[in-house]
Amino acid sequence: MGELHSTARALGGIALLKTENLESAVQLNRDELFRFGTALIFIVGIMLFTIVRTDGGIDGILLVVAAMIGGYMAMNIGANDVANNVGPAVGSHAITLTGAILIAACFEAGGALIAGGDVVGTIKNGIIDPDLVANRDTFIWLMIAALLAAAVWLNFATVMGAPVSTTHSIVGGVLGAGIAAAGWDIADWTQVGMIAASWVISPLLGGLIAAGFLYLIKRSITYKPDVLSAANRMVPFLVAVMAWAFGTYLMLKGVKKLVAVSFPTAAVIGLAIAIAVFFLMRPYIRRQTAQLQNHKSSVNDLFTVPLIFAAALLSFAHGANDVANAVGPLAGINEAILQGGVAAKASIPLWVMAVGAIGISLGLALYGPKLIRTVGSEITELDKMRAYCIAMAAAITVIVASQLGLPVSSTHIAVGGVFGVGFLREYIKSNYARMLDDIRDHHADKDPEAVEALLARFEAADVIAKGEMLREMKAQAGSDRLLGKRERKGLGRVHRVELVKRNILLRIAAAWVITVPLAALLAAMFYFMIRGMLLP
Repeated sequence: MGELHSTARALGGIALLKTENLESAVQLNRDELFRFGTALIFIVGIMLFTIVRTDGGIDGILLVVAAMIGGYMAMNIGANDVANNVGPAVGSHAITLTGAILIAACFEAGGALIAGGDVVGTIKNGIIDPDLVANRDTFIWLMIAALLAAAVWLNFATVMGAPVSTTHSIVGGVLGAGIAAAGWDIADWTQVGMIAASWVISPLLGGLIAAGFLYLIKRSITYKPDVLSAANRMVPFLVAVMAWAFGTYLMLKGVKKLVAVSFPTAAVIGLAIAIAVFFLMRPYIRRQTAQLQNHKSSVNDLFTVPLIFAAALLSFAHGANDVANAVGPLAGINEAILQGGVAAKASIPLWVMAVGAIGISLGLALYGPKLIRTVGSEITELDKMRAYCIAMAAAITVIVASQLGLPVSSTHIAVGGVFGVGFLREYIKSNYARMLDDIRDHHADKDPEAVEALLARFEAADVIAKGEMLREMKAQAGSDRLLGKRERKGLGRVHRVELVKRNILLRIAAAWVITVPLAALLAAMFYFMIRGMLLP
């Protein structure tokens, strides 16, 4: 009888587990159905709105189709690209995922509508020569194919969890459709080469700048015995530098279409903002540190407010700039239909800008969390200090690159910054473990308790004191004092610490490399399909 009861309980437990799994699967399907349904309602709404604005005929149908694809592209920009602006802040727990989505959605839409401009270039980055496009119809087919190819690739990359450049996606689309329409001579291969160079330049610059700021924070704050005193001195300065960088960045990238601002003017405005922020932050930091414990983890809380501002400002600048990736081709198609010709620049009607702004915000809310988690927590562990360094890298790299004329991608910079802080932490931890083993090897013939006491003293010392202790040991020891070169290499392998997930690194790098050629191939295919359907 007891065995029967045990069997019944086991079967009941299995049934309960299966019921719970079924409920989870049903809930997941409901969530997916809600997201898909909401996105579909948005696309259908664009279709109905555009139908009302057209006079019918083939041109009207083309504009309706282009508007629907533009909305689809805008949603994919929101789902994929916006994660780079808020991902580090979410991963460091400076802000919740819901809060980040609300802030980013509002500021992305605000940036697009307020500072998106009245005119946009239809041919992104001058990648092809519009004068070589045969006629208006060919131009319209080319733009539709490019827009659809970029949107499809972004959709696929988002599903795969790979943050890619939306600018490179639309550039690849225009390149492929342009070549399909007019041959290889239409492309500006110098520009193509510069874009290919940005695959290396952007993440490398972003990673180096982010790692440099993290090393500065460690040397000037977290490695000090009195962390809070060091924070009182350094954090106001660091936040002021952030204010300068973002003030300059916002003037150059966020309001450039409203007010023409030169770099010196933008830098002076940024400096004035930085000075004001410095004097505001000093008393604030003193009040905060008076309530904190003298531990390096306490310093993280001092960067919470700056990170929230950084996420908002990055989103505003992104909305002002990257909305053109969705509405540029759509505005070009609208201009070609209205004016009957090919235009290198086109005016942006309010309804076209609204399609881009609402689409980006909606795509972020519906599908953005996947990439936000990838950037914020799946590549490497982030705290608020590391997230600060990534935000600094995003702003400073764009400023430097724009002045040097270097092609960079904001996506590649932000993700490169995440990798940069992760690899720096790997190096520091591995190097520190080797130093401890060097000390143990040097004192191998001494009392173990004395050695442990020395190690404890070494770990508690700041960077300068650590250096002095190591130099003293080197001076005392002789040629055979520490491990030889071969043993040191072996020890390095033993203590190698992996804080960056290599599989995600390879996946993202592969997605970056294939973005332009794959979008180009898709666009060429779509162009020939559209041309085949519309030719008499």
